[in-house]
Amino acid sequence: MATHINATSDLLSYVRNISVRDDEILAELRRETAALPAGEAMQVMAEEGQLLGLLVGLTNSRAVLEIGTFTGYSTLCMARALPADGSLVTLDISDKWPAIGADYWKRAGVADRIEVRIGAAVETLRNLLTERGPESFDLVFIDADKANYPEYYEASLALLRPGGLIIVDNTLFFGRVTDPDAQDPDTQGVRALNTLLRDDDRVEISLLVMADGITLAHKKGA
Repeated sequence: MATHINATSDLLSYVRNISVRDDEILAELRRETAALPAGEAMQVMAEEGQLLGLLVGLTNSRAVLEIGTFTGYSTLCMARALPADGSLVTLDISDKWPAIGADYWKRAGVADRIEVRIGAAVETLRNLLTERGPESFDLVFIDADKANYPEYYEASLALLRPGGLIIVDNTLFFGRVTDPDAQDPDTQGVRALNTLLRDDDRVEISLLVMADGITLAHKKGA
């Protein structure tokens, strides 16, 4: 039986060279983000950003919710994949990092599709449910503080239409999920979500061994 390959730096470079369809706006934003403290570790990889855009298109999404903006690279990748009248609501705890991405969104011509909500995501998600009602989004991308992942998932599922898709980043969390000595709130939050997803018959799931682990959860009932 075949096993997973060892993703060496040479192999990752090959994957990026052969598959990533990049442009200067995306590359510039990645470079600016990488120069920030912990920026390179926190930003979405180029191939993951491309996957996000592909999934937005494949699901025919018109309304996207993102939990965790950072500098807005993933925001840009998904907003570009939306139709001209589509919308993306992105949540962050601070306006400092999304402000970096705002200029790139404008340069890419998608700023009018993006709404930034600043504040604690748990509270913002409750407000969105009140404002928009349940099942009001086609796709949700979760990439924020890991301790609250289970709560973000439940709120996202309520906001997601039947047949919609939830994408969760960092579900392998630097390999810490398998380390019994890793008992910090973030690692425990990721473990709790992974167990919840495994046992949740409301969704169909696949955990992709890509980047830092990406889980796709397809909401049943379409």
